Amino acid sequence: MSIDLPEAAIPDKVPEAPPEKGTSIWRDAFIRLRRNPSAVAGAVIVVLFLLVALFAPFLAPYGGEDLPGRKEITPTHIPGPGELPQFLLGLDRFGGDVLSKLIWGARSSLMIGVVSTAFGLIGGMLLGVLAGGLGGWVDNVIMRFVDLLLSVPNLLLAVSIAAILGQGAYAIMIAIGVSQVPIFARLLRSSMLSQRGADYVLAAQTLGLSKRTITMSHLLPNSLGPVIVQATLTLATAVIDAAALSFLGLGGGRPETAEWGRMLTYAQAELGIAPQLAFLPGICIAITALGFTLLGESLREALDPRSRRR
Repeated sequence: MSIDLPEAAIPDKVPEAPPEKGTSIWRDAFIRLRRNPSAVAGAVIVVLFLLVALFAPFLAPYGGEDLPGRKEITPTHIPGPGELPQFLLGLDRFGGDVLSKLIWGARSSLMIGVVSTAFGLIGGMLLGVLAGGLGGWVDNVIMRFVDLLLSVPNLLLAVSIAAILGQGAYAIMIAIGVSQVPIFARLLRSSMLSQRGADYVLAAQTLGLSKRTITMSHLLPNSLGPVIVQATLTLATAVIDAAALSFLGLGGGRPETAEWGRMLTYAQAELGIAPQLAFLPGICIAITALGFTLLGESLREALDPRSRRR
């Protein structure tokens, strides 16, 4: 005995589940960065550093080269933190407010780090695109030049260039930027070579697109991920190198100019009576470099397909 059901009760088609929305590699990386404690800590440090540098005129009690405490300095004593209420972190040998010097020094370090890294990034990308896109003898010539630069230690190369160009902030920027060019050039070339056999490149070649179009519109955009990550990590190195060059006396400027490396230079003679003059800028340099390093390493892990959860 069979039971006939009304036609309306029998569905014609089982409804399909809505398709799962995909996410881009950058959106997926951002989601993973938010869940990474190291990335959050690094981002907080970097943001604080940027805010202090940008708003230095409003945060610093005194100007970067002001000497409001000259009368408080004696040959055997430099007021330290808490000794004078108007100077929270004390004074330096010239009578400058240490807190103001640290705040203005953040702006100097940010400018040197960003400009030098941008210079190295642009120069390295130009060489990397030519080597990875053209190949052949152009690749060989550029890579031999890059190998020559890499054969010299990074800081030694920067010191040599800064010594040739003369003392000054611009000399430091150019010196650090040139020392970073081979890093970005080799990284971008390697990334572009690894993308040459990808399916989208073969499809573009099948469609008859020119080599220039394939390089600039397809290879280059898909090879920038590792370069951007390296730029974040290189910012930390640039801040340290800038302080090192200023410490060696290649930064130019007056002794009372607010810059972390210069503060370390003139703190050497005062370690016996005012060790905080060396500790405070050193701590600022270390924390800033740590922030960029944590953020860069976390970004590299977030963009690495091998580290993604299955």
